[in-house]
Amino acid sequence: MTVPEIEAHDVPADGYLLDVREQDEWVAGHAPEAVHIPLGQLQARVDEVPAEQTVYVVCRVGGRSAQAAAWLNHIGRTAVNVGGGMQSWQFAQRPMVSESGQPPFVA
Repeated sequence: MTVPEIEAHDVPADGYLLDVREQDEWVAGHAPEAVHIPLGQLQARVDEVPAEQTVYVVCRVGGRSAQAAAWLNHIGRTAVNVGGGMQSWQFAQRPMVSESGQPPFVA
């Protein structure tokens, strides 16, 4: 199954952005409005993901988010992979924040 994909610079500013990276990656740097659910927790926490809107899924480079988007689409949600992940997000100079007190970066 082909997973829909979008470039980081094309993700709508008001889109629902789901970050499926691990905790240490999230702490280092993430999009300000992103929701963090690590890939390994997604099946158990899927009810936290809105069913009525498109979900843009991001990880570090795009592999884990493609898996998550494929699964979400499989269960009837509308999910789009962010191609290139947070590395592309950072390259596109989209907003980022960190939880560490240090400048944000993609771990």
